[in-house]
Amino acid sequence: MDIIENKPLKRPTELECDVVRFQVQKDKWIAFVGLLDGRPYEIFTGLADDEMGIALPKSVTKGKIIKVVQADGQKRYDFQFVNTRGFKTTVEGLSYKFDKEFWNYAKLISGVLRYGMPIDQVVKMISGLQMDSDSINSWTTGVARVLKRYIPGVPSEEEELEN
Repeated sequence: MDIIENKPLKRPTELECDVVRFQVQKDKWIAFVGLLDGRPYEIFTGLADDEMGIALPKSVTKGKIIKVVQADGQKRYDFQFVNTRGFKTTVEGLSYKFDKEFWNYAKLISGVLRYGMPIDQVVKMISGLQMDSDSINSWTTGVARVLKRYIPGVPSEEEELEN
């Protein structure tokens, strides 16, 4: 990623995205990891359900995060994927689908990613956070697990289970 004068380049309108599902205690979560040059650039997370978050077919593991600037200047982020029949499907408003508190922490983490902090240091920072809420503490554990998969040479949990 090119960084000029400690500022990241302007965010592209579209970013390739990995969709990662994880479970924290009994809650099922979904993470959308926007990638720039194959490196995590931003992350959106929330509950994986229809009522309080987003439910996607389990076959969806990749897509795009699209930044949309509305006529009034407000920004939103949409997720788009190609379904099994080859049609594009768009989930509008990732930024409005998730709990505001988790959204704010994800914005903080995304900010650190955008400035190019090494992924292992981002994971270390997230793992060291001590929040007042058990649900946020367990969520940060899940987010750290998601980002660990992008550290070169570190086996993912799935690879560790296979060995």
